[in-house]
Amino acid sequence: MAPHTSSKSRRIPHAALALLFLPVFFSVTVSQDTNSKRGIAYMNTQGPDNALLLSSQSPLSWYYNWSPYPNTPQIPSDDLEFIPLIHGIDGAEDQQTADAINRLPSSSRHILSFNEPDGTRDSGGSNIEPEDAARAYNDHIAPYRNGERKWLISHPSTTGSPNGLDWLQRFNASCYEIDEENGCPTDFIAVHWYGAFDGLASWLGTLDEFYNGNTSRSEPLRIWVTEMALPQADVDATVAMMNQTLPYLDQLDYVEKYSWFGAFRTDDANEWTGDSVALFDDDGGLTNLGALYLGGEANGFRTGQKGDVEGAAAHLHANIGLIFSLLVGAVLFLSR
Repeated sequence: MAPHTSSKSRRIPHAALALLFLPVFFSVTVSQDTNSKRGIAYMNTQGPDNALLLSSQSPLSWYYNWSPYPNTPQIPSDDLEFIPLIHGIDGAEDQQTADAINRLPSSSRHILSFNEPDGTRDSGGSNIEPEDAARAYNDHIAPYRNGERKWLISHPSTTGSPNGLDWLQRFNASCYEIDEENGCPTDFIAVHWYGAFDGLASWLGTLDEFYNGNTSRSEPLRIWVTEMALPQADVDATVAMMNQTLPYLDQLDYVEKYSWFGAFRTDDANEWTGDSVALFDDDGGLTNLGALYLGGEANGFRTGQKGDVEGAAAHLHANIGLIFSLLVGAVLFLSR
């Protein structure tokens, strides 16, 4: 039943009319390019570094942090889409995980599942047998697709190794043993790669063929590369790899999103990857790699550039002042 309204026409007060424009002003000042594929694997980057990552010229559109809990104080939800990750079976079974995910703002729409289940816990993997993962996925992950809030979910992200492919084959086989018709339903595929560009291109082609080569789906499953880097290489080799990788991923239709592993300073890099993967140097300046990942001089980023938290705050205050001035002017104009 439609709400009761008077037959007499009603005018919106001028001040209220002006207030309608306020969300428009705000949305213009904080909007990011949500069509960009580029994101970051986030590791509590320092404040000045965040100012660069979140600047209006940045091509970043999303981030994740290997957990279901966002870094909201550092990264407001209006700036980047936060992608929660359910790391392993314990997290999938924990009601706190579900509560945290369903409290996320509407800007979060995707869920990553089971981080490197073919890897050891010591290396950051979740170390899950494919059969156990299939049961836990259908019991605890798949329901997110059909709840009151409908999420887009990924299959587990394995290591980019022969073990990873074997694990995925056994996982999918187990899924169809559990549910002959639907298997383990998914909306996209999350993958990791550490190595040279040629290997990345080959790995993506293998997974695209595995998931989309023989399927009755009307739309192919898209791939998210949620971790990638060239470990244990020098700066020149790493920059060369990124120079090949970024345009390749940007033009590849079946790759929907990607993130570099290295949104941290060189002194925070782990021993296995080496310092060359870092986007920031020890002093917080952009490395060659960092400037390249943010779009280089075309986007206003240069090697050695540092973020300025105070400057960013002043810019925000200036925008708010401008918005307030425009609002007051609109109210005065419409009230005449």
